Amino acid sequence: MADRPGAVAGARIVGERYMRMKRRENPEGRMPLMDHLRELRNRVVKIALAVLAGAIAGWVFYVRIWNFMQVPFCHAVGRCETGVTGRYLAFFGVLDPFYFKVKIAIFAGAILASPIWLYQIWAFIGPGLYRKEKRWTYTFLGAAIPLFGLGCFFAYLAMDRGLRFLMSMAAPGTATLYTADTYFGYWLAMILGFGLCFEVPLFLVMLNLARIVTHERFRKWRRLILFLIFVFAGIASPSPDPMTMLMLGGIVVVLVEVAEVLIYLNDKRYARQHPSPYENLADDQLAPLETPEPVDADSSLN
Repeated sequence: MADRPGAVAGARIVGERYMRMKRRENPEGRMPLMDHLRELRNRVVKIALAVLAGAIAGWVFYVRIWNFMQVPFCHAVGRCETGVTGRYLAFFGVLDPFYFKVKIAIFAGAILASPIWLYQIWAFIGPGLYRKEKRWTYTFLGAAIPLFGLGCFFAYLAMDRGLRFLMSMAAPGTATLYTADTYFGYWLAMILGFGLCFEVPLFLVMLNLARIVTHERFRKWRRLILFLIFVFAGIASPSPDPMTMLMLGGIVVVLVEVAEVLIYLNDKRYARQHPSPYENLADDQLAPLETPEPVDADSSLN
């Protein structure tokens, strides 16, 4: 019993030496194609099991999830009432309630299992990236996920306004029946549309970090960029009412202005780290020429 801690420490040392030897033999961590395919299969199986477990939870809490998703519709019609035409969501097929419940369960399962499948995707891609690429990936994901969540929040707030506008387009004297499946499509489109629009400022900052978009270029094309933001907001939002488009476009414009400040600061930092050789030259002063490196006579003959 007294020798057990020493045996454990010895086994750990042997394991560390084995891993160092393996890294020396394969410093870049290369894997054969079949090993990559096996790892991909294992990751996909883990993702499927995680989504399945989340879908089971979504099936159990289906009523609560659907009540939460149905709130914007009830606000749009005033109050949900089963016996009043136009104030409830209907199913027209015998199997439609079952299929719809499965759809909601899978959707909830994908959201609940998102930390797991995001990690599995990163665990498969991450080893092939350099340290700098990993740092940029962490920064991108750390900003993209909160921005997408903020877009989903504003989409949930704007859904009832868009539904009221769409319902007002019905001709007088007509009865409108709304199906749960079409409402879920509208709900999902609003979430994705707002979420993607909120990623536009992050996309501009990433282009600036890649030195594709500079602040000088951004300032020159500001009007066109703001116009394209409202066009993209109108396309991404499934609701054609002007209030929803103005709400979405206005919030994204504010985020783009914040991105412009970050782009300006990053350009200043880049200019300090990479000074231009022509920056402090007078108008009548010649630019310095680079001195050519001496050429070895022996190497030039080769």
